[in-house]
Amino acid sequence: MGSIAQQSRINSAPVFGRLFADLSAETNADFERILSRVSLPPGTVLFREGTPATGVFVILEGKAKLSLCSQGGKSVNIWIANPGSVLGLSAALSGKPHETTAELLDRGDVAVVQRKELLRFLHQHREACLQVVNLLSQDLHIAYDRVRSLGLTRSRRPSNHLH
Repeated sequence: MGSIAQQSRINSAPVFGRLFADLSAETNADFERILSRVSLPPGTVLFREGTPATGVFVILEGKAKLSLCSQGGKSVNIWIANPGSVLGLSAALSGKPHETTAELLDRGDVAVVQRKELLRFLHQHREACLQVVNLLSQDLHIAYDRVRSLGLTRSRRPSNHLH
């Protein structure tokens, strides 16, 4: 089986969710030209933790499970991505390996943008860069909230302090 980007293209309405929601029609049309749409079976791994980032994935239809390995080697599910979710953006921009594994839970329609094409697009459309910064900032705050809630639920103990 070839790479995900090499598989047959499918026709579906663009659903880029939070990625470029507020940009001009021209910018969105340019983005449309650099993506491939693929239909993939359940269990397809879009990317694996520790592997180099080759691109960005936008879930158009279906759901994907994001997981990571704990220090003990146990796989921990951290998020379910729904249509409109952008996966692999941080790794693709930084050029660092993926921090998580993304696997389709059911048949999924996915838009794929190769890393090189994404970087060229962002260089040509600087207004899109601000949208990406905003998206990454939102994702960071969501991650902080999740860590905070995990830490608080695991560390809550009755207080022995008298006031």
